[in-house]
Amino acid sequence: MTALVGTASRAPITPREIRPPLLKRPLRRLRSLRRLGPDGPLALVVTAAVLVVQACNIAGFPAVSDDEGTYLAQAWAVQHHHGLAPYTYWYDHPPLGWLQLAVLSWLPGLFAPPDHLFTAELRIAMLPVTAVSALLLHLLARRLGLPRWSAALAVLLFGLSPLAVGLQRELFLDNFAVLWLLAAFVLAASPRKHLWHHVAAGVCAGVAVLSKETVAVVLPAVVLLLWQHCDRTTRKFSLVGFGTALALVGLGYPLYALLKGELIPGPGHVSLLGGLLFQLQRAGSGSVLSPGSGAHQVLESWLYYDRVLLLGGLAVTLPLLCSRRLRAPALAVLLLALVVLRPGAGYLPAMYVIQALPFLALALAGAAHLGVRLVLHAVPRLRLRPVRWAVVVLAAALAAGWTVPRWYAGDRTALTAHANAPYDAAARWIRANVPDPAHTRITVDDALWLDLVHDGFEPGTGVIWFYKVDLDPAVSRTLPQGWRSLDYIVSTPTLRQDPGDLPTVRAALAHSTVLASFGDSAADRVEVRRIVKDASP
Repeated sequence: MTALVGTASRAPITPREIRPPLLKRPLRRLRSLRRLGPDGPLALVVTAAVLVVQACNIAGFPAVSDDEGTYLAQAWAVQHHHGLAPYTYWYDHPPLGWLQLAVLSWLPGLFAPPDHLFTAELRIAMLPVTAVSALLLHLLARRLGLPRWSAALAVLLFGLSPLAVGLQRELFLDNFAVLWLLAAFVLAASPRKHLWHHVAAGVCAGVAVLSKETVAVVLPAVVLLLWQHCDRTTRKFSLVGFGTALALVGLGYPLYALLKGELIPGPGHVSLLGGLLFQLQRAGSGSVLSPGSGAHQVLESWLYYDRVLLLGGLAVTLPLLCSRRLRAPALAVLLLALVVLRPGAGYLPAMYVIQALPFLALALAGAAHLGVRLVLHAVPRLRLRPVRWAVVVLAAALAAGWTVPRWYAGDRTALTAHANAPYDAAARWIRANVPDPAHTRITVDDALWLDLVHDGFEPGTGVIWFYKVDLDPAVSRTLPQGWRSLDYIVSTPTLRQDPGDLPTVRAALAHSTVLASFGDSAADRVEVRRIVKDASP
């Protein structure tokens, strides 16, 4: 009773008492935006410019790769199959990369009906990855002491290079690894020097390695940056915190294999150690210095799209090692380059260069800043400031005149080419002309696999990734008559690349007739073929 009387005697809550907190929130947000200064809007503008270029014609160029289809199929398996892969997961890569892709896979459905998405159209999921990476790169440049114009230049070099436009659009694990690696660099260079920032840097570095294991090469550069930016009195705690967090995240992968009984090789199962040994013993690409080798061809393909970022970034790397604040990104470039140049180099994938792109851009932007500062502040007593500015403007004009025409030609191709038209047409033809997909068996490459799953083919044993026909015993057991158990085969550039080690696929190609063919050149042709199940061997 006392309480009720007390409540009744209390003054009613008026709208005036409610308004102040509601009004304070937007005011606080405005004040917090104001504290960002020009950095925030400038970072958003250059990131938006990168996204516009990368989003236009994202499904048309470059040509969809089998790796993209593989990672997408594995992301689909995480969502629908409650596993790490649609077939047996054999520890070829840590799964964290396609787990992140599975989280983002809802995004393309906002722009196109999910049942008609082509694999290349799902690249829309990579745009937020590029956006966050660009913002982190801008923040890292500022934390390394570069001026705003130089930080903005780093983002534009990182996102508008024709090499970057092509590779950052694709559904590659390296793009996720770069995002987390940049986050580790940003946290390691935190001006507040908090211990938890350095622990978080270790977590981000661990996530980067579990997204793509080859990014571990850059970890010494992260440690160097952490050493430079942490407080001297608490340095050992920062390094221990970073290392502990990195180790705990990294140990999650072998712990998963151990709990499944797949840590070491054994009869009847795959293993983590077996997957690592396969990667280490994989046939090498030869030396990049040997004309005709696979590695040399990969290098030529990188240089075809952009010489400015690759050669320019490499050229300034060694001088930048003498600059304390830019030593860490320069070391990152040097470590990645040494892996490519090492004697007896192993397998060199085309997407490896993705890991070097932000550091090459940062090195070039940092070198530009140091060059401008050298010109403007050299011999200050001579009072020749207009002449110095003229030198800076002339150098900038020469650099732009040499770079822009080359980049314009490469980016124009990325914005207008339709390299995936044969794949898209083949997917539409199968959708319209193959009856009863639920009871039809077709083997394709991974670029088409998910499309056909959406069209009603049985995932795994109805629509079959062609490698699994011969290399996965779980799939081979479902084909008691070998190639005669298949109804169709789709011949693509990837499938025709090396069917020599795949006898069933080779026989299926030999005993099939073309129903429909798409593509102007033999190299890009996609053929839908029906298996002729005669009595021949």
